[in-house]
Amino acid sequence: MVSGPEIEVVSQPDQAFLEKKGVFNWGTWGCDVSKFPWTYDSNESCYLLAGKVTVTPSDGRQPATFGKGDFVTFPAGMSCTWDVSEAVQKHFNFF
Repeated sequence: MVSGPEIEVVSQPDQAFLEKKGVFNWGTWGCDVSKFPWTYDSNESCYLLAGKVTVTPSDGRQPATFGKGDFVTFPAGMSCTWDVSEAVQKHFNFF
């Protein structure tokens, strides 16, 4: 049973899209290959500078796989598992 909005992935957005969002002024975060649980207390958008990840929600929503150059938005209240198959570096913004 799906209990909220899906993870949104914009594959390889252009520079104008990223500049409009202000991505390059956001903080950065990274991690090595790993697998860990995460819960989003607020919405998050991120832009992957490197890496590959599959995020699987724990409540039946669709999993999402994304990588370098993708723009992803995670909905508030979603619990999930991050499965990082290639080390990640990303810009991020909670809202």
